[in-house]
Amino acid sequence: MKEIFTIKEALQKIEHYCAYQDRCHQEVVSKLWEMKMDSHEIDQIIVQLIADNFLNEERFACSFARGKHRIKHWGKVRITNELKLRKINQRLITMALKEITPEEYEENFNHFANKHWDSISETNLMKKRKKFCDYFLRRGYESFMIYDKMKELEKV
Repeated sequence: MKEIFTIKEALQKIEHYCAYQDRCHQEVVSKLWEMKMDSHEIDQIIVQLIADNFLNEERFACSFARGKHRIKHWGKVRITNELKLRKINQRLITMALKEITPEEYEENFNHFANKHWDSISETNLMKKRKKFCDYFLRRGYESFMIYDKMKELEKV
């Protein structure tokens, strides 16, 4: 049997949840639904979290973009799609992508592209190209970057 939370208990639990890691509104709302809170209580808690700065979509979007790029080496396309999935608005997504400098983005891409190209043991050039392209498209890099890099690596 799930326990029943008062608004105060739920707020404390959610504050801890938000303090551990930046969260978006959608994650917090679904967590509150799991805790069997009703929509009126959820609205009250969300307002309180925003007032106490536990919940901040701008901060979430920026740290999400930085983290996913630096740690998981995602491209801007994937980061944008993931933020849209979390119902973050376009203005915040644009702001979050500015957290990644063009130099850092290019440098990361080139580093991982060189490394990945060398790690593909495929001897058939067409299959090697496909594996290379698919990998970076899944990671969310722009197709023009991938194809330009592939052409450059083929010549080496």
